[in-house]
Amino acid sequence: MGKRETLCAVPGMFLSLRACVFYIGFIAVVLIFGLACCAACFLPAKQLHAVAATGNFLSLFWLRITCNIKVKITGRENIPPGACVILCNHQSSWESYYLQWLLQPASFVLKRELLWIPFFGWSLALLHPIAIKRSNPASAIRHIFKQGALRLEEGLKVVIYPEGTRMPPGALGKFKTGGAALAARAGVPILPVSHNAGEHWALNEFLKYPGTVCLNIGPTIDTSNNSARELTDTARCWIDRSLK
Repeated sequence: MGKRETLCAVPGMFLSLRACVFYIGFIAVVLIFGLACCAACFLPAKQLHAVAATGNFLSLFWLRITCNIKVKITGRENIPPGACVILCNHQSSWESYYLQWLLQPASFVLKRELLWIPFFGWSLALLHPIAIKRSNPASAIRHIFKQGALRLEEGLKVVIYPEGTRMPPGALGKFKTGGAALAARAGVPILPVSHNAGEHWALNEFLKYPGTVCLNIGPTIDTSNNSARELTDTARCWIDRSLK
């Protein structure tokens, strides 16, 4: 169900109340598990990922209870057991929380400023993300190659949003080739992932719209024989088709 139909079926005031209740619980979970991760900083990385993923699971469970946003996964069997590079479209905050739980342990490419947020950012830093300064693209791509190779060697999955910024539902931006180049250099497959979370947890919008987020996981893409541009185009084509 789209936003227009949802607003006709559910009064806006009720949606606002639902969103308020969700954010109260969501902020509480973020604070509690942010503190828990900081307190447990001595634990091995895999266990820290499990602690953080538990917080994400509870947040998404609370989202379902308060806002009636469900999830349908297609292609879960395509997720490889070892390291890979995930290329995913970027619509919402939802995908970062859900993929961190689904793909754990995973390292995300993200903007460095997120690590400065008290508790949330501090705990995020303990999960070995690849934090980049987006204002310096040349430095950012070098950092992705260097840190991404280390994360893949550790057996983590690396999650990259090749559009570089969130896009509205129905739009798919141009894909940068850094993620595919990282996968090819490391000799690991690419896993294309798509979703429509922006229809329910919209960009820069307080309200949450009930319905089902469709998460599609494609077959892995071998990186041994094609250029980064060809690999990126293959992943983008699959994501584009899966969103229609």
